[in-house]
Amino acid sequence: MGAPLDPETTPEEYRQRALLLADLGRYDEAADEIASGLSSAPGEATLLATLARIHLAAEQPAEALSAAERAVAAAPDALVTLVVRAMALSDSRRYGEAARVASDILRRWPADAYAQRTGAALLSESRNGQEALNAAWNGVRVAPAEAEAHLVLAVVAARLRLFDLAQRAYAEALDLDPAIGEAQNDVGIVRFERRRWALALEELADDASLPVPSDDDSPYPTPFPRPYPAPDRPDQDQPPEHTSASWTGQPAVSKPRKPVLDLSSDVADAVRRGAQVGAQSTLVAAVVAGGMMLVSEGISRMWAGLIGVIILGGVIIWLNRIVPGRLGPALAQLRAGDRPLAAAAYLSFAAPLLLPVYAAVGGVIPLIAGMVLAAASFMLILTRR
Repeated sequence: MGAPLDPETTPEEYRQRALLLADLGRYDEAADEIASGLSSAPGEATLLATLARIHLAAEQPAEALSAAERAVAAAPDALVTLVVRAMALSDSRRYGEAARVASDILRRWPADAYAQRTGAALLSESRNGQEALNAAWNGVRVAPAEAEAHLVLAVVAARLRLFDLAQRAYAEALDLDPAIGEAQNDVGIVRFERRRWALALEELADDASLPVPSDDDSPYPTPFPRPYPAPDRPDQDQPPEHTSASWTGQPAVSKPRKPVLDLSSDVADAVRRGAQVGAQSTLVAAVVAGGMMLVSEGISRMWAGLIGVIILGGVIIWLNRIVPGRLGPALAQLRAGDRPLAAAAYLSFAAPLLLPVYAAVGGVIPLIAGMVLAAASFMLILTRR
């Protein structure tokens, strides 16, 4: 779980050690430092947010989302926790939720340069459009001298295929900070957002190159030259002068080998809810189909087949959204740790399949079998509580 806990070491000291280790690409050791800090302060939002960033940098979105959710629960009004949650949701392909969080960030911190540019970039990842472009421009207005604001504007503009604007914004970012050109090769989490946006711009290079405009081009537009004060901006980590990438090129990155937070309870709770919904829906659908047989067996069979497919597809799609990580590995983990609940889940998947069987062959036996499987799934869920 990490290094032995030193009673004189504060959670912030553990976090600073983790930042240094992550800057060297040693994400596994950085996660161990956070684990040591959480052993003495399990609800410390800054530690949880830093852990989420480590997992994001290590391309572990399920673990990142779990840490980010707990960070937001501990500090729901903190900008840094909302940012990592939006990133984790986006990396988990839960774009609708990520867009809502990004919009909330833009609304709550309109004069914060970091919030505006980060919210704009995250919104463009999830739901690109005029709102994201307006927010990116606002980020330039709030902090016209910050290179990352222009980098975000370049990314948002390129995603909207406004390549001329993207070229000028990227050129301005390079003028303000030439290191932007190599930001995609950096490691660590202090400048994680900068690397994220640089990588996004690099991926868009297939659509259009983003060279520095020539002297003949019109000047870069600066419609918002006056920065606004941002008293509500939280303190940001100061980036180190050098990273491991600066003297070794592309460093070897060691990802966390074991989870710091226990995800089994999150997986079990999500699967329990999905199985319960599937079982209850199948029971109701089977009873309704049986009642419809008294009116017209043909209509009953057609309705049962359709609703059975809807129930099964809806439950699987919903579980894919709420289960941390991918559904297949989550069910495999559940089979190893909680077989009755895993059995309830599989029974809830099998029960609605018998409704299309009834639609195909008719008779009451498939309906009764579906009701029995759904009832068995529901009873297993109740006994596990």
